[in-house]
Amino acid sequence: MEKKDLKDFLDTKVIQYNNPNFIESDPIQVPHQFSQKEDIEISGFLTATIAWGNRKSIINNAKRFMDLLDNAPFDFVLNHSETDLEKLLPFVHRTFNGNDSIQFIKSLKHIYENHGGLEVVFSKYQESTSLQVSISKFKSIFFEIEHLQRTQKHISDPLKNSAAKRINMFLRWMVRDDNTGVDFGVWKSLSPSLLSCPLDVHSGNVARKLGLLKRKQNDAKALLELDTALRELDINDPVKYDFALFGLGVFEGF
Repeated sequence: MEKKDLKDFLDTKVIQYNNPNFIESDPIQVPHQFSQKEDIEISGFLTATIAWGNRKSIINNAKRFMDLLDNAPFDFVLNHSETDLEKLLPFVHRTFNGNDSIQFIKSLKHIYENHGGLEVVFSKYQESTSLQVSISKFKSIFFEIEHLQRTQKHISDPLKNSAAKRINMFLRWMVRDDNTGVDFGVWKSLSPSLLSCPLDVHSGNVARKLGLLKRKQNDAKALLELDTALRELDINDPVKYDFALFGLGVFEGF
């Protein structure tokens, strides 16, 4: 397929999937329950953190997580007591358990009280072409307080060759203002041009079939290859094509 034809095809698929109907079956519906910026970003971060496996299970467990936070995630993060944290102990999503949940709440409180919040950390360490260094730095800051070693595995590090799919998805949610009501665009200090595609089995397979990606592993090197190809299609908003790649893979079996 010629580059122009490929762009036209994918642009059509973006329009097809980047609309409010997408929310109904996607984990992004969880942060859409909230209106305050901090509630959106905390619920989005926690939802994205457990976004692997069956999508229905992800959504159900993310909603349960929010219930455990009294459906007021920012207030819970800032003002929780030790007794409040104990009610998180029964929470489990795959390998993410109650102890991980408690650690995440404590680390989020540290981020807001000592580093100005999630957006400030990611924007402070952004580079001119990518947010992958920001993600790595964020992980270091997130775990600079006393923490359980096992919990570190739940935040990926792109500088250790991870595609960091879940946190790149979270960043798409926060940074892109798509004018359709799907992504939030509540983080104004970061440009959509810096975002990386949430590379997973579905988007990776479709990208390979379309000639956008040659590398077989879904790792940081593959992500850079895919990012480069998508930026050639739209330098200002390359990650809009995540909707096309994901939609083609999940909904159309492309």
